[in-house]
Amino acid sequence: MVLDVVSDPSIHGIGIMLNDAKVKAAKPRDKAYKIADSGSLYLNVSTTGVRSWRMNYTFGRNDKGKPQQKTLTFGTYPAMTLVQARKQRDEAKVQLREGRDPAVEKVVAAKARTIEHENTFRSVGDRWFELNSGWSLERLNAYRAEHNGKWSHRTARHWIANRSPWSAVHSADVLVSLERDIYPAIGDLPITAVKAPKLLEVLQKVEKRGAIETAHRLRQRCAGIFAYGIGAGMCEANPAAGLTANLKDKPKTRKQPSIVDGKRGPDEQLAALRQMMVDCEAERCRASTKFALRFIALTAVRPNEIHGARWDELHDLEGDDPRWVIPAARMKGDEDRKSEDNGDHVVPLSRQALEVLEAARQLTGQFPLIFPSERNPFKPMSENTLRALLIRGGYGGRHVPHGFRAAFSTIMNERADRAWRATGHTGASPDRAIIDLMLAHVPENKVEGAYNRASYLDRRRELAQEWADLLTADFWEPEIHLGQPIRYAATGKGRVF
Repeated sequence: MVLDVVSDPSIHGIGIMLNDAKVKAAKPRDKAYKIADSGSLYLNVSTTGVRSWRMNYTFGRNDKGKPQQKTLTFGTYPAMTLVQARKQRDEAKVQLREGRDPAVEKVVAAKARTIEHENTFRSVGDRWFELNSGWSLERLNAYRAEHNGKWSHRTARHWIANRSPWSAVHSADVLVSLERDIYPAIGDLPITAVKAPKLLEVLQKVEKRGAIETAHRLRQRCAGIFAYGIGAGMCEANPAAGLTANLKDKPKTRKQPSIVDGKRGPDEQLAALRQMMVDCEAERCRASTKFALRFIALTAVRPNEIHGARWDELHDLEGDDPRWVIPAARMKGDEDRKSEDNGDHVVPLSRQALEVLEAARQLTGQFPLIFPSERNPFKPMSENTLRALLIRGGYGGRHVPHGFRAAFSTIMNERADRAWRATGHTGASPDRAIIDLMLAHVPENKVEGAYNRASYLDRRRELAQEWADLLTADFWEPEIHLGQPIRYAATGKGRVF
């Protein structure tokens, strides 16, 4: 390889360094001419007066085996000053010494800058979001345009393109948070230009309005975008990864109120729970709402799992192993938990739970959802429906739908420990671990959690039946609610729900 800078006899003033005065004084002539600076840098002056900085050099050989002569253009004066041109010349010479062609390096750098500006934080974030949500943002934006910008996760079927580990609710929450708090501030910046101090500034603005948990969630989501960008070759660092220490600590999670709070022993707790069930079922409302309340009390699942419960998730209802299998994608947990092949949560169904389902089938058996919305049988029951029934029953602020899980855990664990100690053992009962499985708590050890998720089903079925017998002993059959008034008459208590 032959590489060198070359001299050009047509360049005027070879050996005499230029200065700003000489450059400014260079006027156009009938023919283009060149004025030398130093180190093969020269100023080319065109007939129209355009003054450009150039350098002649040789790199490689031509078809005849002779050194290939080339010209490199750095920029035009006055946009590029003499000092800047000299710096570019020195960089080109370094590239030549390293065996690289400065002209090729210039093209590569220009292309990299173009790609960098195309890969804005928002564009990379959109690709990360589509991968994880399964949504097509093109379809979503078209839907928005047709509906005056309005949209909801409930209509996500219009823009879902692929199955994904994220639920529609979570996907909507992620997108709204990014569009509200992140993209307006840094969305148009190249992802490589977003540094830790700038991102921290954005997150701290969220903190200042009191949304500390939101700030932490946004940091996590930004970290996911950067991680995606690194894997795709769009950036090399993840400035969001180390910002947890710079944010305020998350507030402690507020405990969900349960009717068993403050009650002494499982007997008193169970009595309070049963009385609450009686009071709420005595209220006037849709029968399916009362069925849902009894079903969540019997199964101790999370409220959102009740809202989305489907008839096709039920198995062997007339056999020896009746169970409700909740898909992993609908369970609480991170993306890994939701995407596990064997991550479905199995809920053994007691005799009383089957009775509730049999009654509910008469109302909603022809629809996909077991407990659908009152207004649209193809949409889930509102997250506020069960809470409203508890409030009407007189238990507002004392018990929420999630409180049934605390009641089940508290009462059944205490009973298990008592039975364990009665046999001469000390410490906690081994049933505690099984009760945890029934509650589908997210374990710290994910491998162990996946292994145990469908374990101990026989014992879980026994505990589920024991709980049902305790909770609904001497209760009326669920069918009693069918055909009953769902509102109070205007001439009665005056309440209309």
